[in-house]
Amino acid sequence: MNEQSKKRGATHVVTISSDAEFRRMVENTFSSQLQISLEMLEADLTRIEDAPLDNAAVIVVDLDASNEAQVAALSRITTRPGGAPTVVVTQLFDENVARRLLQIRVADFLVKPVAPIELVRACARAAKTPAACESSAEAEIFTFLPSAGGVGVTSIAIQSALLLQDSTRGGSSTCLVDLDFQHGAVADYLDIEPRLDLSEIEPRPERLDRHLLEIMLTQHSSGLSVIAAPNRPAEMRSFDPVMVTRLLDLVSSHFRYVVIDMPRTWFPWTDSVLLGSNKLFIVSEMTIPGLRHAKKLVSAINERLGESANPQVIVNRFESRMFAPGLRLADIESALGKAFAGSVPNNFRIVREAIDRGIPLEEVKPGNNVVLALKKLILPAAKETKQAKGISRMFSKAG
Repeated sequence: MNEQSKKRGATHVVTISSDAEFRRMVENTFSSQLQISLEMLEADLTRIEDAPLDNAAVIVVDLDASNEAQVAALSRITTRPGGAPTVVVTQLFDENVARRLLQIRVADFLVKPVAPIELVRACARAAKTPAACESSAEAEIFTFLPSAGGVGVTSIAIQSALLLQDSTRGGSSTCLVDLDFQHGAVADYLDIEPRLDLSEIEPRPERLDRHLLEIMLTQHSSGLSVIAAPNRPAEMRSFDPVMVTRLLDLVSSHFRYVVIDMPRTWFPWTDSVLLGSNKLFIVSEMTIPGLRHAKKLVSAINERLGESANPQVIVNRFESRMFAPGLRLADIESALGKAFAGSVPNNFRIVREAIDRGIPLEEVKPGNNVVLALKKLILPAAKETKQAKGISRMFSKAG
């Protein structure tokens, strides 16, 4: 343990790196920081034992993202009981790396060459976040993806977010994120101002911190927090996956529940968002083409991302037709099989009124059939994801 580690009352940062040049930069950076003590582990990440990490307030990991053994070792570090938040520095960075870091849930990430001040800021931010082992720091992410246009995905996402917000009884526990940057309608449906300034954060995603996030959040009267950008209907473009990943990573570290309203178009960052979700719902309509689209989308996601994505289909605007011609519940179950999560009844009048007034469905008509159906779908799913995360920690520890 070097001299810097002896600073009393300082935040203890443990850095793991086999890169001599990076270690010199870290030592030079922290030598003038009286509030930080430094312990340098000059070793390959895969050979680090738990003991040197026990007293760390922040762990800085110099990661070779192309090395699967190092990625696995990083995952073990971040899931240690009582483990400190981890800041990752990597030379290689693309959408696949962003996806892995999102799954591992690191506190922050930087790309080499790293500016010294950015490393200091990243460690300071990480030190203020709860430990990775605290379940309250891990958001449960519900993602809603439309199978086609006009299926009502935004209404479903909004009402699901309101249900999750109400289920916690107090505080702003839930954040609704509108990732449809071209045609997003969340802010319009809730009659609030969209404050996410993409032009501000896209050039330098690393600038996005808790303070900037609070500026770009909009608070609904229900207590629900909303992140939405002014839509750009005449501008079809994608955004840097790093920006989207960082935004969601920051949101996930400050809310118990995150609900994501996805665009229909597949972007370079879509894979990362879907894989980072605890629960993925595809919203379809009650038509034969709609069910076909949903079934194809389920197959495409399973083929592209693997079975762990586990997309489930919600059939919106369902109408029971016992004796009338047309689709019945048994037809839907037969068509979708295990991917069928459930249905939401068609109640156009109250949904339209809620949208026009920018209020929850419960304020239009308490105990309405749409909300009752969503409660059966969303609240048990929230309980299920909480249990699943506990099980996954057990496997991570055992591995």
